[in-house]
Amino acid sequence: MADLQLTRVEIEALLDDWLETEFTFHQVGPVARALCKLPRDEQDYVLDWIKRIATTHITLAFHFAKRAPDMLRRLDRRVIEAWAVHLCDTYDRAGMYAALAVAENAGSFAQTRLAHADGALFDDIAQVLSNFLCGLTGRRLKLEQGEGVWTDSERIVLPNIFAAFADKTDNFKLAKASVALLWAQTRYGTFRADIQSACAAYEHPDRALAQFHALETLRLSARIQRELPGLGREMQRLLALMGEQVPAGWSDIATRLAEANAGVEASLALLPAAYALPDFTPWCFQGELRPAAVAECLAERLEKDKARLRVKLAQLEEELARHKPTDPDRDGHDKAPENFEVQVRDEDGQLDFEITLDGAPIAPPEDVRQLLTSVYLDFGEIPPEYLVPAGDGEYDPGRYEERPEDPDAVWQGTYHEKGASLYPEWDLGRQHYRKNWCVMREKTVPPVFDDFHRATLEKYSGLVRHLRKGFEALRDENRLLKRQVHGDDVDIDALVEALADAHDGSEMSDRLFVRQHRAERNIAVAFMVDMSGSTRGWINEAERAALVLLCEALELLGDRYAIYGFSGITRKRCELFRVKTFDEPYDAEVKARISGIRPQEYTRMGFAIRHLTKLLNEVDARTKVLVTLSDGRPDDYFDVYRGAYGVEDTRMALLEARRAGVHPFCITIDKEARDYLPHMYGAARYIILDDVRELPFKVSDIYRRLTT
Repeated sequence: MADLQLTRVEIEALLDDWLETEFTFHQVGPVARALCKLPRDEQDYVLDWIKRIATTHITLAFHFAKRAPDMLRRLDRRVIEAWAVHLCDTYDRAGMYAALAVAENAGSFAQTRLAHADGALFDDIAQVLSNFLCGLTGRRLKLEQGEGVWTDSERIVLPNIFAAFADKTDNFKLAKASVALLWAQTRYGTFRADIQSACAAYEHPDRALAQFHALETLRLSARIQRELPGLGREMQRLLALMGEQVPAGWSDIATRLAEANAGVEASLALLPAAYALPDFTPWCFQGELRPAAVAECLAERLEKDKARLRVKLAQLEEELARHKPTDPDRDGHDKAPENFEVQVRDEDGQLDFEITLDGAPIAPPEDVRQLLTSVYLDFGEIPPEYLVPAGDGEYDPGRYEERPEDPDAVWQGTYHEKGASLYPEWDLGRQHYRKNWCVMREKTVPPVFDDFHRATLEKYSGLVRHLRKGFEALRDENRLLKRQVHGDDVDIDALVEALADAHDGSEMSDRLFVRQHRAERNIAVAFMVDMSGSTRGWINEAERAALVLLCEALELLGDRYAIYGFSGITRKRCELFRVKTFDEPYDAEVKARISGIRPQEYTRMGFAIRHLTKLLNEVDARTKVLVTLSDGRPDDYFDVYRGAYGVEDTRMALLEARRAGVHPFCITIDKEARDYLPHMYGAARYIILDDVRELPFKVSDIYRRLTT
């Protein structure tokens, strides 16, 4: 019975409902007559997509319905699905007129069916590739969509689609290989050479550039095979699929460039020989080399990096001086300040720095480490003049610090997206993402320098002592390692087994000891605090008190942590409020920002989870946790986000976080949360507090359980 065709009357009744023909006056009779002739599985497929597209716009669903029977005869279902998503994306991005143009040109879509059905779309792979880049050493590179495949040494540009292969997985791996090769150019010194000058010496500079690019492709491909052997094998497999290989006459050059110590100097030395050889046909993942774009980016970066690093070193020197004990034997004359010294370790693909001042080692903060990385990648060393701390007033911050857009001024007048971050949103009805849908801006919570911090510590003084004691124990927690070669005591179980082995004539194990091992914590935690209007009153005060207690405890523990609030009104005004970043100290400014947390608008959550997941992925930590403090379900003003749509988008954002290696957890006071939190977070990833006043007492205990 399930395979029986739907009749024209049955189909027309469904279309009347979904397309609201009573108000839109769409003529669904001809559509129903065409659909009733299709097999039942095709009817179900078309009707499902009509219903899904109707959640975006009824007119688009009607145009899809009119064309679907003809498209089913000419195209496979994956192509039709790609066209339907493209239709909705065009409406989201450019409005109805542009979407109707896509609908009218449905026939031409068949000509690019391979690209759209089996290609790897930038929007689909960008997040995965961004996470891949975060896991690689070197400068943090931004991923952007544009024309071609290239890098200017700060960003990697990829096209809208990779469609060289008939298999979607291979197209994704091609994109990943291209990103890896562009990263390797920045990581292993391609741009330390003056490429433009080197090629200008030849009769045909463009051809010299192409041959130099080929040399670097050979060198860096070999380097990737050594450093990332799994990816290297995939790259070789892609070359084999495309029938590409090292051309005749290039074998000796390829062998020399594959040597472990081969740098860009080797490519420059071999350029005359390569110029005399036949042209090297670019490999599928090779992309383009744009030295002019690199030179422009480099010229701007060198001055900024030098200024930023010297200012940061001056701040670091000042901080060290404040904590340095005075020397009673000093003769009263100030000692001339010594420069910092840096030792660079660049081994097995890992890049690390050791900083010393007056012979004393210093652990460099993350922002200093990133600046040192950038300078080292540009020069292959840290020039001594970069290590001289800046003097008072030596640099104007306006010259080297980017000034972000005023997050409040942009809302005056017509909405626009200048200076914003754009995030996708999962559309429950469409069952696909709305791309670049949420317009998000970061703001700093205005600090309020009152006595809230002091009053909170006094109010919870007993709890503070308890928390500090518990967190100190957590910091010093040791773990007993059994079956060790050396240790503090005998492992009785291992000894008994060894004696039994000896009795049987077997060789005794030498792992007969136990020893205490201090547990190393490598944790980064982001707290996502609900700042919606519904948190007014006791809820807001409890959130702020909980954050004060947490910060006091976390300062003892040494875990890296950040605090952000979230709120907004509609998808065009999604706001994330900085309370404390991962790199900021817990100082008077941060304490005043906690005091300044105030209720704002509504509870759109998906964008905040996606942004904080991105920030966590930029932190080098083994364990990454995202803790949400909230008082209710996802919600927004006069918006489809209210209800199941918001719950499903939040759930999808949490799934994305888990795929990225982030562990989400929710603390809520919503007594109705059992209706939706298990679906969003999972059964064991949330807790419901019966009384908001329990929050300060519970949140620290929850944190201990989450991170041990």
